[in-house]
Amino acid sequence: MKARAPVPRPWDAESCAEEGAGRRRWLGRLLGSAALALGGAWLAGCGEAKPAFNGIDLTGADYAQGFELPDQFGQRRTLADFRGKVVVVFFGYTQCPDVCPTSLAELAEAKRLLGADGELLQGIFISVDPERDTPDIMRAYMASFDPTFLALRATPEELPALAKAFKVYYKKVEGSTPTSYTMDHSAGSYVYDTQGRLRLYHRYGSGAQALASDVKRLLDEAG
Repeated sequence: MKARAPVPRPWDAESCAEEGAGRRRWLGRLLGSAALALGGAWLAGCGEAKPAFNGIDLTGADYAQGFELPDQFGQRRTLADFRGKVVVVFFGYTQCPDVCPTSLAELAEAKRLLGADGELLQGIFISVDPERDTPDIMRAYMASFDPTFLALRATPEELPALAKAFKVYYKKVEGSTPTSYTMDHSAGSYVYDTQGRLRLYHRYGSGAQALASDVKRLLDEAG
């Protein structure tokens, strides 16, 4: 991603015209799946209204169901490793100038707002730039936001299938040199409950307070 205002637009104007149609299709599929999941949840609850989450409720969705990837320390990770915690998963890359650091800073702030419950929030960053995001780079990057956050890296061969499974959009935007490219990518976060079930999607720019409130509600559900 190139320089752009961090809120509320997740994509820069230069690449927006070229990639707008692709993003609209991606967002349409995501929101369509969310609508189906919401409809199923309403029917299952016999129409009983419940207080709304700040994020988009994806309870019952059949995508973004998990991963098995190495973290910045070389340990392979799955959602099962974090049972008992609320997990927030975000796709990005370490050389992103604005969207990624803004999202990770908001995630760190949400953890702070939760107080003692912040220990039950696990941040997960998944790179869409495996060519440049080495373990050493990802270790330093995550440490600048929160040392407990983990960065996961798929191989270039694994990434397309992973992105498809999560309905994540990404594309390399060539720069003036072979290594100066940027990555155009979707910029929201998936939220999983303490049992590893996909529950919410938070759009980019939703804010730390909204995320912290939803995390607290999921923790309260778990008792």
